[in-house]
Amino acid sequence: MEFMVDNLAPIMFANLIIFLLFGFPVAFTLAATGVLYGLVAINFELMTPALFQALPQRIYGIVSNDTLLAVPFFTLMGLILERSGMAEDLLDTIGQLFGPLRGGLAIAVVVVGAMLAATTGVVSASVISMGLISLPIMLRYGYDRRLATGVIAASGTLSQIIPPSLVLIILADQLGRSIGDMYRAAMVPGMLLAASYIAYVVLLSFIRPSSAPALPPEARIYEKPDGSRGLRSLLVLTLIASAVAWFASQYYFQSHTQVPVDERVVVTLLIWGVTAWGIALLNRFLRLGFLSPIAERVTFVMIPPLFLIFLVLGTIFIGLATPTEGGAMGAVGALVMAISRGRFSLTLLRQAMDTTTKLSCFVVFILVGSTIFSLSFRGVNGDIWVKDLLIGVPGGEWGFLIVVSILTFLLAFFLDFFELAFIIVPLLAPAAEALGIDLIWFGILLAVNMQTSFVHPPFGFALFYLRSVAPRDDYRDRVTRRLIPRITTGQIYWGSVPFIVIQILMVVAVMVFPGMVTHYKHGASQVDPTTVEFGSDDTYGSDSYGYGDDDSGGGFQ
Repeated sequence: MEFMVDNLAPIMFANLIIFLLFGFPVAFTLAATGVLYGLVAINFELMTPALFQALPQRIYGIVSNDTLLAVPFFTLMGLILERSGMAEDLLDTIGQLFGPLRGGLAIAVVVVGAMLAATTGVVSASVISMGLISLPIMLRYGYDRRLATGVIAASGTLSQIIPPSLVLIILADQLGRSIGDMYRAAMVPGMLLAASYIAYVVLLSFIRPSSAPALPPEARIYEKPDGSRGLRSLLVLTLIASAVAWFASQYYFQSHTQVPVDERVVVTLLIWGVTAWGIALLNRFLRLGFLSPIAERVTFVMIPPLFLIFLVLGTIFIGLATPTEGGAMGAVGALVMAISRGRFSLTLLRQAMDTTTKLSCFVVFILVGSTIFSLSFRGVNGDIWVKDLLIGVPGGEWGFLIVVSILTFLLAFFLDFFELAFIIVPLLAPAAEALGIDLIWFGILLAVNMQTSFVHPPFGFALFYLRSVAPRDDYRDRVTRRLIPRITTGQIYWGSVPFIVIQILMVVAVMVFPGMVTHYKHGASQVDPTTVEFGSDDTYGSDSYGYGDDDSGGGFQ
């Protein structure tokens, strides 16, 4: 009993991990462990019963948290877009654009994965869509099975690091930081991760050309009558739109000084998209013949998602909307896109809302369970135990970051993101803050690390999603009429390994080069709140609060 009293916090945490590994539901395991050990702590007089009286207020605080409203909005937006056929059109168009290159189809999957990440934010939607659409095409033209499955699973997980990501919303809430800052900080690591996937595909296509062949001529459908692809007109369109965007943005920024980099990028991209869209519309309606079929297709397929990205992220970055409001506008924009494409129906809306409700309830239940657990865990000084344990790690800040990264990576083999975010992040944040670590940077480091939980064999959710749509039996291809061998689970698992290595390297890069994350501070107020003083001198006026008739009052120094 004496041993249990002295070590109740570590015993409580170990018991939680054991129950989770046995497969008990996460939300109820957290809540039950919190209640059980709370009663044990009360019996040992380690915790006062009055502490449990705070539980209803904490749960009410979760339900009334406006920040968490972004979760259903972004989920609904992603599900509507996934069912509207946008992913299919993007994969078909970008596949035709890059297809003649070795590894072009795999590159197209990464590009579409990044675009879907910036519009849907849902792993299941991205992986299932790309698995259903691109996997049969890659198998048809002889892609290596490990490369094909690995690139689809990894590209689908980009929606966990590229805003608007549900992962970043949850992390910002758990760390007590701004979602907008978290989104700004994640942009560079997310884009670099996508670029790293493309670099791996290009390198592999040169080392082993047979693993990533080019699209054969008979499969290239957007060609001019003379057999050329007409990429010159696409290049000219891009150059014209870029020139217009550059000059217009320079004029805009002359009257808007001290603008952060992310706002400059958003405004420039918006002008570029409007210009390119306008030129394509003039070409179509006036029948100028200026654009080739592939150039026109690329413009009309890619610009609408870019507009939606601006509607969500752009309004957040330039300060027109909060993340919750941005999510609401994104959901409305997704509905408008579905209606404009003729894909909207009450059945689609019902299915999307049903899935959104289930996922939102899942998040809230886990959050309620984690609140109950953390209440008891803090009641037995578990937070102090974790903080002292981690701060005492040899190597100071670097030792702490290395241990946390290894711990997160290992736990990701068995726990998914939500479990990791709600269990370990609240325990790690106080120690990180005590060491003087920027919590936004720390959150992005954890997000990139947790992303591996979706592609970890054997429990990675992205692998499960891909397994559900990959062919389990040999089948005859509908185009070539060749017999295509099935995809094995082992091939899916081995295909994910190179991309796990890339993600680990990205974790190291974020640690070594924090500037790729901390750029979110540029343009922000640099006032140190610890230096703010309140004046009380009589010159502030007759009013004791300093709001008297004279104008000399300042209040802040």
